[in-house]
Amino acid sequence: MKTIITHYIDGAFVESHGRELMDIVRPTDSQVIARVTLADEQDTQRAIAAAKRAFATYGRSTKEERAKILRRLHAAASARLDDLTAAMVEEYGGVVQFAGLIVQSGINAFLAAEKALEEMPLTRSWDKTTVTLEPVGVAGLITAWNANALFICLKLASAVAAGCTVVIKPSELSSLQTQVLIEALHEANLPKGLLNVVTGRGDVVGAELVRNPNVDKISFTGSVAVGETIMRDGAATMKRITLELGGKSPTILLDDADVAQAIPAALTLAFLNSGQACAAGTRLLVPRTRFEDVKQAIADAMRAFTVGDPADPKIAVGPMASQKQYKRVQSYIRKGIEEGAEVLVGGEGRPEGLKAGFFVKPTVFVNVNNDMTIAREEIFGPVLSVIAYDSEDEAVSIANDSKYGLHAAVLGTDIKRARRVASQLRAGRVVINGMTDDPQAPWGGFKYSGIGREYGRYGIEAFLETRAILET
Repeated sequence: MKTIITHYIDGAFVESHGRELMDIVRPTDSQVIARVTLADEQDTQRAIAAAKRAFATYGRSTKEERAKILRRLHAAASARLDDLTAAMVEEYGGVVQFAGLIVQSGINAFLAAEKALEEMPLTRSWDKTTVTLEPVGVAGLITAWNANALFICLKLASAVAAGCTVVIKPSELSSLQTQVLIEALHEANLPKGLLNVVTGRGDVVGAELVRNPNVDKISFTGSVAVGETIMRDGAATMKRITLELGGKSPTILLDDADVAQAIPAALTLAFLNSGQACAAGTRLLVPRTRFEDVKQAIADAMRAFTVGDPADPKIAVGPMASQKQYKRVQSYIRKGIEEGAEVLVGGEGRPEGLKAGFFVKPTVFVNVNNDMTIAREEIFGPVLSVIAYDSEDEAVSIANDSKYGLHAAVLGTDIKRARRVASQLRAGRVVINGMTDDPQAPWGGFKYSGIGREYGRYGIEAFLETRAILET
């Protein structure tokens, strides 16, 4: 069993001042695989002080100097790609194919940030006025457990490109993944204090980052409830805030869609990362005139979404990350049944043959209306609600009838029409005919799905302040 007793502060692995211990439980069999010593306020303050010292120099760095660091970070992380993927599979239960993509996306964020920085003008001048984009200062980066390497690398890349120094509080549930990643990034030979990582509880380490006056910026990925707390508490020190929060993403299947192609795409969106994804398309809106065809297509396509050992490349859905998450998903499945939704596939309990671990049955509900709990709240598991509509306008109305607005999808053969529908959706990102990505495109949400944007120049701008200098 692995034991982790250090944090990464001022360029070195240092013993934790905090003494609280936490077990890391493997989600496939509920076995304890590691023990972690969690940071306390003193560890966090030490990391903040290191970042503040480093900012005095790094905050004046040039674009060229930042670009070199981003390339070194990319090379260092790339060297541990397989180890990072293996850690995500074991500790989180991410299916190996998707875990590899997630980790690679995180590593690629360094080069994407370098490209965006190269194309960004940081200075503009006219007459006797000069406007510069300046790094905001020390950034506190608080990340979630469902895509650990991606979130850390993405936020770190944007902050480094902007000229900020950072203190990262990763989820304590991802401690093994974090350890591998920080060991990798240590090899990039960064300036001391540029990168600091303290693993601990949100109400300890996260709270210190939010209230500490020496932290100028918070970038957070996680739940709406925690995001609301960060907004409120961060106001006391006028923190700059970026929040990437939850989603209840709609997928609109238009009446001209090829069901044989569209339904597998819709299910892939729904069960993305075993359903533990803020972008998961967990509401599928289908024309009432095609409802029976869609039901049959779902039943047929679900055979490909096998559940089991996430290390097996043939497996599409792994376990939930924790017992708490397993119980949460089960409670929502029961709630859907109680509210009158019909279980087309799946249901309560573990899949057949899986007696241990935090596995749930990928579940599809039909005859759902948009007022049901399973259609309103983020479940964060492989649970899909299928909702019928009678017109294109009604489909758009149902899709937008949510407090969330992170992600959406449109499926149809008429691309011009699909684009028109997509343009009416109140979501930060909309994909057409399947999941796709662009590392320069902004990521973030409308409404309760967050504040601000990440990725590309949009992510870098979130770590910058604007200064104007005027001459007489």
